Amino acid sequence: MRLRCDGWFEMSSTERINDEELSAWVDGELDAGARQRVDAWLQTHPDDAARVRRWEADRDALRELFAAPVVDPVPPRLHNAVWRPARTPRWALAAAAAGLLVAGALAGGAGIWRWQQQEMASLQVRLAAGTAQGWVRRAALAHSVYTIEPRHAVEVKAQEEHLARWLTRRIEVPVKLFDLHAQGWDLVGGRLLPDGPGKSAQLMYQDGKGQRVTVYLRKPEVGAETAFRYEQQGELGLFYWVEEGAGYALVGKLPRATLLALAEAIYQQQTTPAPAPPAPAVSAPTS
Repeated sequence: MRLRCDGWFEMSSTERINDEELSAWVDGELDAGARQRVDAWLQTHPDDAARVRRWEADRDALRELFAAPVVDPVPPRLHNAVWRPARTPRWALAAAAAGLLVAGALAGGAGIWRWQQQEMASLQVRLAAGTAQGWVRRAALAHSVYTIEPRHAVEVKAQEEHLARWLTRRIEVPVKLFDLHAQGWDLVGGRLLPDGPGKSAQLMYQDGKGQRVTVYLRKPEVGAETAFRYEQQGELGLFYWVEEGAGYALVGKLPRATLLALAEAIYQQQTTPAPAPPAPAVSAPTS
C-alpha cells in the first residue's frame, strides 16, 4: 500500500479487504487507520461499495422497523396535578411529579405490552404453522434475517463434510446440497431453523456479485399441497413446492425467470436418485 498524491491510499491486489472488515466498517468498529484503508478500497472497488450500501440500507431499515415509539397521551388527572398554581406546597408538587413518573412508566409499559401483543397476534396469523402460506412466509423471513449477515450468515459452512448428514438427521428429511455452480451460484453453507412445531433447514448460495439466495427445506404436514407455485413478497420472489415427502422454498431478490431456472435445477437434482453405494469387497478365503 502506498500514499497517492491526492491523499488516498493505493492498495496492491494482495491487500484485499474481506467481508469481515467491510462489515466492521459498516458497524463503526474499525480504528482510524483501518477505516482509512477500507475507505480507499471502496473508492476503487464499486462492487464492494454497492454491497456496503445495501448492508447499510438493510441495517437502517431494521432499525426503523424496531424503533417505532409508543406514544400515549398523559391522563388529564396527572396533567392537572403537575400544572397546579404556584401556591401548591412544594412537597405536593414533588409527590405529583413522582406519581407522574411512575404512572408514565406504567402507561408506557402497558403501551409497549399492547404493541407486542398486537405484533404477536399478527405474526401468528401471518406465520401460522400447518399452512403453505405460513411456512413460505417463514422461509422469506429467514432469508431476510440471515442473508444480510456478512460474517455469520450460516451455522455450518459448505466445506464441512457433515453439513448434509447433520441437517438430514435433525429435520428428518433427506437434505441434498444442490450444485448450482453451472448457474453461477456457490454453496455458502446451511443452518438449522425452528419451523412451527418442527424444524427446517436453510441452505444459502452466493454468486460472484455477492447476491444470495436460500433454499428452505422442511418435512411437510400430511395432506400438504404439493403444487409448484410462485409468490412475490415485497422485493423477494419465492418458488415453493412439495415433492417426495419434502417441502422446498427457493427465495431471492431476483427476477422471476432467474429464480425459475434455479428452481428447475434444484428440482431436477432433487428427483435424481442418489447413486448406489459400492458393493463391499469380498476378501479371499484364507487357508
